[in-house]
Amino acid sequence: MNILKKAVSAIRGEQFLDKLIKRGLTIGQNHTLMSGSIIDPSHCWHIKIGNDFWLGHYSQIIAHDASTKKKLGYTKVSNVIIGNSVFIGANCIVLPGVTIGDDVVIGSGSVVTKAIPSNSVAVGNPAKVICSLDDYISKEKLRMQDENVFDASYTVRNNINEDQKQVMINACEKYGKLYVE
Repeated sequence: MNILKKAVSAIRGEQFLDKLIKRGLTIGQNHTLMSGSIIDPSHCWHIKIGNDFWLGHYSQIIAHDASTKKKLGYTKVSNVIIGNSVFIGANCIVLPGVTIGDDVVIGSGSVVTKAIPSNSVAVGNPAKVICSLDDYISKEKLRMQDENVFDASYTVRNNINEDQKQVMINACEKYGKLYVE
């Protein structure tokens, strides 16, 4: 990583994954950590994350709880285990001692305080399972129409133009939500 990129990342408060791995974080292949996301730097060796993992913007995975430090002189620490094919949405918090199974979606803004089983969608504070991942995907497939599904040319990374933006706005007004590659 070049010096300028490191400086920008530091200003944004982003962590360097390689540093966490050197400290003991276990993380599999194919992971995406969005800007502002935090994996507990002070106890990262208590965190194990599988393959195909996504951590949304400003989300946190925490393995320690310092609420007892001032009164007892000790911080509580617990392992956090996250399986394969897990998506954690923006602004989520995964607390110490949590296990999240394989093939799980955690909805944005959720606070995960207890174990979430495999093949689940969980949302809320505290996060609760609302359906299986299979049911969620089936329902979303039924909502996809030709007019509300867009390829990658309709993204900022591919220089979306003003006409494309208007087409998307119109489709969103008609269908309520869109699906973008």
